[in-house]
Amino acid sequence: MFLGTHEPRLDDKGRLVLPAKFREPLALGIVITKGQDRSLILWPMQQFTAYTEKLREASRNDAKVRSYLRVFFSSAFDEQPDKQGRITIPNTLREYAQLDRELVVVGADTTIEIWEPGAWREYLEVAEPKFAHTQEEVAPGIF
Repeated sequence: MFLGTHEPRLDDKGRLVLPAKFREPLALGIVITKGQDRSLILWPMQQFTAYTEKLREASRNDAKVRSYLRVFFSSAFDEQPDKQGRITIPNTLREYAQLDRELVVVGADTTIEIWEPGAWREYLEVAEPKFAHTQEEVAPGIF
């Protein structure tokens, strides 16, 4: 489980040093893809594989499914963290998420999201006020 918010920087080669507590679960490899809201999603290889197995159940006769699959898989890059826990974020993904040096890395349960700091702040300005009111809708009967 990935938790918390971190604010690392990209180095001159477009590499991200993963937060230390995230490194062990990612040691077997990762896949980085486009996410929603102009963010990136960093998947542990095992989680990515499980997600893609579910995607295979969707009908490719549906134009929306085909479109999603094309964008999702064509933007996916597999990566192996180096000994210092660094991964390279490809240029195309940095451009998509409008990343420069400053980043926000967000633990999102089984995945990690990577955001441009201004985009993350804008997202929270909208999402946080709704947070308490959506609990029952998102997790009915749990609390």
